[in-house]
Amino acid sequence: MMSRNNRNSGKVCGFTLVEVMVALAIVAIALPALMFTLYQQVDGTAYLRDKSQAQLVAINKLTEIRILAKANGSLLSGRENGQAQMADRQWYWWVESTATEVPEFYRVAISVGLEEEQPDQTLHTLVAYLSADLRTEDTGDAGG
Repeated sequence: MMSRNNRNSGKVCGFTLVEVMVALAIVAIALPALMFTLYQQVDGTAYLRDKSQAQLVAINKLTEIRILAKANGSLLSGRENGQAQMADRQWYWWVESTATEVPEFYRVAISVGLEEEQPDQTLHTLVAYLSADLRTEDTGDAGG
């Protein structure tokens, strides 16, 4: 009969308490860092969503200004502010119209934010240059 020499006989394979504690310490350090990174990503996504919606509010306001200017025959001058409802949220906008060096052109700046009391902390500012010459040319032949 041949006898086998097995070196591992009698040894238990497993982790020691020190190895388990080191592994837990690594997880305890890595997990909060991972959670912080995830939170920053979610927060950044919410900011981009708000910024995109603020841009849409500003574009809507610019379109409204253009339509009203055409209907009234005059362009808004000075400052104006108000509220708009979009995506189940209340948005606050501020419009400032100033004359430019070019005759008959105005610079219109529309700022949009979420806080009425903080117009200096806006999410988006849209700047457009509009002509104050709102005359329309009659291209149709009226009766003859």
